[in-house]
Amino acid sequence: MASITLDGLVKRFGALTVVDRISLDIEDGEFFTLLGPSGCGKTTLLRMLAGFVAPDEGDIRFAGKSIVAVPPYRRETGMVFQNYALFPHMTVFENVAYGLKARKRPAPEIRAKVDEMLAGVRLDGFGERRPRQLSGGQQQRVALARALVVRPKVLLMDEPLSNLDARLRVDMREEIRSIQKEFGITTVYVTHDQEEAMAVSDRIAVLAEGRLRQAGSPRDVYMHPADAFTAEFMGDCVMLDVTAEPSGPAENSGGTYAPPAGLAGFIKDMPLVLDIGACPAPPFTLMLRPDWIETAGGRDCPNRFTGIVKESIFAGAHVLYRVQALGRTMRVKTPAPADGELRRPGESLEFCFAPDRPVLLG
Repeated sequence: MASITLDGLVKRFGALTVVDRISLDIEDGEFFTLLGPSGCGKTTLLRMLAGFVAPDEGDIRFAGKSIVAVPPYRRETGMVFQNYALFPHMTVFENVAYGLKARKRPAPEIRAKVDEMLAGVRLDGFGERRPRQLSGGQQQRVALARALVVRPKVLLMDEPLSNLDARLRVDMREEIRSIQKEFGITTVYVTHDQEEAMAVSDRIAVLAEGRLRQAGSPRDVYMHPADAFTAEFMGDCVMLDVTAEPSGPAENSGGTYAPPAGLAGFIKDMPLVLDIGACPAPPFTLMLRPDWIETAGGRDCPNRFTGIVKESIFAGAHVLYRVQALGRTMRVKTPAPADGELRRPGESLEFCFAPDRPVLLG
């Protein structure tokens, strides 16, 4: 196994810089995901780790040793491709054994290691089948077994679930996570699917336009995004502009406005109350996830506002409301009501959010 260091990596194709001075440290045994939209540089970064693409600048180190000048077949990496790249004319056993045969290992060792690996990915008894006789999930596990059987120091996975249907993707990401932890191998995983990344990863690096936007645990990146791009890419969110003065009539008593404790500014005519430590002077942008906003009911709660329901979507345990409020249309995710009754378009609802919930963005 090996730790990985990316030190100021740059890759250009002509005038286009697809990887722009990325530096990262990946721990030994960590499941690390490169996440971002198409064209962000994540696959190019993975291919540089594999040795298929050479960096124009910077260094790549495995366990502290530079591997930039090391050819791909000597880097001790295993690769799982998007389309699995199984040999259709070979059996499952022959596919998994391919790397060991290329390394000229003796036949008894090959038989023992392949049998052990097929058992490890829960494909005992499948050795004589051809890839066409397997389901998508089984083919994916064969590709994983073929990559792992040579005991690589680093496992590289390039969107390995993108060809599977939604239900199978959920099952297989749990399978991949389980197998990776069982073998304890350092893994770098590429995906554009935020939910998938959060489900499998120890840490995530969010990339955009070849640059690193943020790296951290799934919870940190989701709950505390570093910028607006990361906030919006990691999931549904509401962005609200905070100003120093209300844009409508503020609450008053006898003509004198009394600001509430923790006043940080105004969102339209709503006094914004925050309890999140240091707070900049307005203007700034505030980010909320839809499930951080609650229905207020009869409670006396801060950051209270009225919304007009435009659409109600029943989603099992939750209801997703599309609401006109605070000068914009926003989505609010609330627990499904016990009586099953949804609010109709045109109805008004009172909402609020806790002072310690929002994330402030510059």
